[in-house]
Amino acid sequence: MNNVYYGKLIFELSKSGRVGYSLPKQEISGYSIDSLPEGLKRSQRTILPECDELTVVRHYTNMSNNNFGVDTGFYPLGSCTMKYNPKLNEELCSLPGFNCHPSVPTEYMQGSLKLYDEVQKTLSEIAGLSRFTLNPYAGAHGELTGLMVIKSYHLQRGDTLRTKIIVPNSAHGTNPASAAVAGFSVVEVKSLPDGTVDVEDLKPLLGPDVAGMMMTNPNTLGIFEHNIPGIARLIHECGGLMYYDGANLNPMLGVCRPGDMGFDVMHINLHKTFSTPHGGGGPGSGPVGVRKGLEHLLPNPQVVRNEDGKYNLLFDEKSLGSVSFFLGNFAVIIRTYAYLLSLGKENIPMAGKLSVLNANYIKESLKSHYLLPIEGLCKHEFVFDGLCPEYGGDHHDEGHVTTLDVAKRLLDYGFHAPTIYFPLLFHEALMIEPTETESKDMLDEFIEVMKKIALEARDNREMVRTAPHDTPIRRLDDVKAVKEPKFTFKSL
Repeated sequence: MNNVYYGKLIFELSKSGRVGYSLPKQEISGYSIDSLPEGLKRSQRTILPECDELTVVRHYTNMSNNNFGVDTGFYPLGSCTMKYNPKLNEELCSLPGFNCHPSVPTEYMQGSLKLYDEVQKTLSEIAGLSRFTLNPYAGAHGELTGLMVIKSYHLQRGDTLRTKIIVPNSAHGTNPASAAVAGFSVVEVKSLPDGTVDVEDLKPLLGPDVAGMMMTNPNTLGIFEHNIPGIARLIHECGGLMYYDGANLNPMLGVCRPGDMGFDVMHINLHKTFSTPHGGGGPGSGPVGVRKGLEHLLPNPQVVRNEDGKYNLLFDEKSLGSVSFFLGNFAVIIRTYAYLLSLGKENIPMAGKLSVLNANYIKESLKSHYLLPIEGLCKHEFVFDGLCPEYGGDHHDEGHVTTLDVAKRLLDYGFHAPTIYFPLLFHEALMIEPTETESKDMLDEFIEVMKKIALEARDNREMVRTAPHDTPIRRLDDVKAVKEPKFTFKSL
């Protein structure tokens, strides 16, 4: 791009004396900067860029053109579900009727409370559970809330010995972190070569100190955990509860339900499964559902419908307490409601089935070029272990082409890179998740590019190892960025 704005910081475009605004004169009598308390005044002038309006507009417009998102291209990132967000959802969540202050009396927000209740009932039906709270702000926040439900369940029964949470070694990284934050100690259970939980490794871990077990299904490898009924029975027999990490719920929609498998508590990522904005740190939503008998433990406030048909906020004394202000990220909940109504009961199962079809189509098309450590049917996502040896992926070769190299080269072809080096079960893990919203044309184009990169890795190794070549910024020194981060701009 041949313009003076490209690749420059706003501070580098600054020229002393240039302004892009004109504030009205202060007309409040008796007011001056001197009347502010000393503790609120800056000790030195704020360093701000001085730019005219056109420079600012061009600068940020050029920056936005470098952003990558689902609206600009294929997003194979296996972060559970990076799917398209229908614009209808955005339009509906911006309706002025929903733009009310959370402290408005309940009689004036009946529509919003009804929407909240209908979303939780729909999620309960999809999950096979009794009731959901929509209050948690994100997936990890939902995990923490679900674990607090488990902790409250045991404590309210006077069972103070249950201090351990069992977590598979293929779990999402937030699982052990959430368990630790909730005050539990984490016990790891190993996986079998097929990627599923090793039941024989699990059995010695069971005892009166086990509060519960967290499982993701399909697991992080995209494999359906077929031993769940037996695992649930073992956990329940020792007095623990089963927790379902719903981050990978997308392929299960309308096909099978966690509650029917024996799970007691689960969270759902609305910003993944139910197509609301995802990434960039938010917004998110992590509703938590429970089986019958645990509803009273859900966080306050709870939305309930009275006998007269009116909705009210319930504050249950036996609840674990409050985990958020008011009713969570409500705009995300509205988007979810719009998405659910758009699909309807008839079409929700198609989302899961198409995501499974797309994932298996890519996997089977590329397994001759990339190492597939686990054969067989996957669900919504799958994991390669780098390139096949004949294409330069031999781990024993010091100059082999790594998964990072493949990911960087994808950027040159206009594709966002998949998740890499996770899960930790494989040395060169490359996780791909296409989601149901991608067309066969797009999948075929992605497959063709992945094959082209494999051929480049075989015939022109340095081309791949030094990628990207056509991006605004070349390959960064990730280690230096972590060890020597720079968060502020200082002019020379």
